[in-house]
Amino acid sequence: MKDLNPNILILRCNEVVLLTTNSKINKKFKDKIFAHIEASRPYTVIWCGLVSLTGACIAFKEFPPLAIAVLVMCIPMMGWTAGLYLTDFFDRKLDLIQKPHRPIPSGRIHKNEALAIGGVFAVLGFLLSFLLGFYNVLLVFPVAVLVFTYAKFTKSQGMLGNINRGTVIIAAYFFGVFSTGQQIESFPPYIWLLSILFFVHDTNSNLVGAIRDMWGDKKGGYNTIPVKYGIKKSMYISLVLSIIYMSMIVVLIKYFDFLRYPYRFYVLFLFAALVLCSMYILIFTSKKDIDRNKALVAHEFFIAERITLASAFIAGMTYSLMLSLIIFIVSIGISLIAQRSLRKRYEFMEKT
Repeated sequence: MKDLNPNILILRCNEVVLLTTNSKINKKFKDKIFAHIEASRPYTVIWCGLVSLTGACIAFKEFPPLAIAVLVMCIPMMGWTAGLYLTDFFDRKLDLIQKPHRPIPSGRIHKNEALAIGGVFAVLGFLLSFLLGFYNVLLVFPVAVLVFTYAKFTKSQGMLGNINRGTVIIAAYFFGVFSTGQQIESFPPYIWLLSILFFVHDTNSNLVGAIRDMWGDKKGGYNTIPVKYGIKKSMYISLVLSIIYMSMIVVLIKYFDFLRYPYRFYVLFLFAALVLCSMYILIFTSKKDIDRNKALVAHEFFIAERITLASAFIAGMTYSLMLSLIIFIVSIGISLIAQRSLRKRYEFMEKT
């Protein structure tokens, strides 16, 4: 056997070390990217953008110009994403109790990194709002206060936290409305009244989401509605809120007759109602043995319902049926796929 050249052996060893190092760097980079995707929760931010776009469609009485449509959808999503990072920053100690696998407590995202990324989204959204109108720029400031208040103080305070979240979605709705450049005093009454139903809806959605978190919230000292009153009473409160906002929709549309294409609206509205009923059937039939997995599935129904509801308003105001259907299909597709592929990993530690 010929003697191997020592230089070749050294070179090959270096190649192995380099490949191993590169593999570790690539894995770390991928983990970092995936951690930020988890933290940004694409299955929830689309709802905020759709509500803003809904406000714009209703105020314009048609689908807004493309540039405005993109801005009114993307800017609230940036602000929502910034709020998610801020919430994760303040929740990092609570997450250590039941969800140590989440990006910050697991160390995949440093707490200061979360603040920095959230700040980038907030600043970028603020700067882009100058491309719209004065009221859009002005609205950024109370939204920032609401987001900080929710993340820092009210999230753990039961209905107060739910109401805070509902108020944020009102701001998203009016961000779209303000994009028309109309004077506030010229808004018809239904513009103001519709904001109330979105408020009730998101207050309800936040309440249902809190059922999923009640076990960890209880350990962490959070005084949410499910922690304070239990799952059964929380479900009845949610049902009452759903009846309120669903009834409001029917009454407002019947009384003000502001939809351009009511039949399109009602097709999607009935589908949303069917999804909502399915959620309550799941919850009420499981109320004695509901766990975090079932609570997560229930909230998945609510995500599908709210995407469908916002899309119903867009379809009811937009001349192009194809455009409104594309928005609906893409939005619900991304939301549900992200929910299935990301949220379970985000909420539950994967078994190894």
